[in-house]
Amino acid sequence: MGVQDDRLPRRTRDDAGAVRSGILALHRTTGLPVVFGGAVSGGAHDRLHITELVGTTTDSLDGLVVRHGNGLGGKAMAMARPVWVSNYPTSASISHDYDKPVSREGLLSILAVPIVVRRRVRGVLYGALREPLSLADRVIGSAIQTARDLEQDLAVQDRADEALARSRPDTTTARWEEVRAVHAELRALAEQVDDVTTRDRLREASLRLAAAGLSEPNTAPRPILSPRELDVLSYVALGCTNAETADHLGLMPETIKSYLRSAMRKLDSRTRLEAVNTARRTGLLP
Repeated sequence: MGVQDDRLPRRTRDDAGAVRSGILALHRTTGLPVVFGGAVSGGAHDRLHITELVGTTTDSLDGLVVRHGNGLGGKAMAMARPVWVSNYPTSASISHDYDKPVSREGLLSILAVPIVVRRRVRGVLYGALREPLSLADRVIGSAIQTARDLEQDLAVQDRADEALARSRPDTTTARWEEVRAVHAELRALAEQVDDVTTRDRLREASLRLAAAGLSEPNTAPRPILSPRELDVLSYVALGCTNAETADHLGLMPETIKSYLRSAMRKLDSRTRLEAVNTARRTGLLP
């Protein structure tokens, strides 16, 4: 795998990390011998930085910068849809700006799938063979699905980043209600992603947000609630009914009741309000 370049903007580095997961998934699901890709950096002219590689035998592609519209990946970026060729050197459907590095690696049949989030190309996943063969529909379909899954995770991460950006703790009641709403949103977003690393990051962000509401550091052991118990309590703290909480979290109302009872027991609380107050006092909720 390539090495993350700290000189790139933070968002590009974050996207590169997501692409890294996508490359590994692409290699696993398609069985293609060579897979690679990278994130797109913004600016006047978008450019793709190839940083993630599996199965390559040379360094010709590592660090390659692909410009919008140029080559197979640049075409995928410009069209915002997958493109592929079965014999790269003789293909008349693409420009040949990158023939030299592609030739050094010996790639002939190549697929490029863009990662598109909110109509913006954020990266490109490539898969390749060293023979001039047509790629099977199953392989192309798996590659496209891998990109779609990655797009969903990036979209959720974007929403989480935006939610955190809106949450600047303030002493006014209105601002604290916004912080609490953001906290609940982060908890709910975490359950929408399949990527374990992203889900853990969202949960950790929600815990940091909750701890920020303490007037002084909490040194006492915090009650241990399961992620779902804390998800439920986050919406209960906003004044949501069981039915409303179930709607937010995609669960049945009876399931919400069960999680809430369990959380109240662990917090040694007899009422919903008492449970919320205890959770806030111990830094589990903002």
